[in-house]
Amino acid sequence: MDHQNRVGSKPGSGGNLSHSQAAVDRRERLRKLALETIDLAKDPYLLRNHLGMYECRLCLTLHRNEANYLAHTQGRRHQTNLAKRAHEESEANAAPRMETTRTPVRNKIRIGRPGYKVTKSRDPRTRQRTLIFEVDYPDAEAGLQPRHRFMSAFEQKVEAADKRYQYLLFACDPYEIIGFKIPNEPIDKDEGRFATNWNAETKKFTLQLYFIEDDTVVE
Repeated sequence: MDHQNRVGSKPGSGGNLSHSQAAVDRRERLRKLALETIDLAKDPYLLRNHLGMYECRLCLTLHRNEANYLAHTQGRRHQTNLAKRAHEESEANAAPRMETTRTPVRNKIRIGRPGYKVTKSRDPRTRQRTLIFEVDYPDAEAGLQPRHRFMSAFEQKVEAADKRYQYLLFACDPYEIIGFKIPNEPIDKDEGRFATNWNAETKKFTLQLYFIEDDTVVE
């Protein structure tokens, strides 16, 4: 970056940086510092999947390489989630409990992607489009329930961001995180229009959602 010939700078000086350029420089310095000081082998939240991408198990995000993952760990979202996790653990440690043997946090081995089925249809009464996601986790860990969350196109780093779409992610150990690209349109959160269900016997997680249509009719 040429700092010598920047408008407004004096000859021989380092040049003036705009706010955005200063932010870019700061992120680059943090990334280089992280590469030099952080041992990724000891990061309990880092997982490399079968596609060679890096997953953050704390924030449920995907990253192309170590540098992108490290930049994520220095960001506000990851730091906020770390603070929340530390607060939860401190509260849990402060609560009275029986003496137990604490198992150290470790990277878990992923066993691949779960099977799934996606059904598209329309509500015959309101004419709303609906999506039903059925994800099978036959080897889900005992007592563990799958999680889901929505991700904007600008959060993910797998493909070029397109504001017309968003992503719906599903996660459950020991399986890899899977995501679905869906329209970035308002989702109906009224009673009975957004539902999830975890069947502990069949190990199937189901999520159904409805999109809000401009011409939705409620009788």
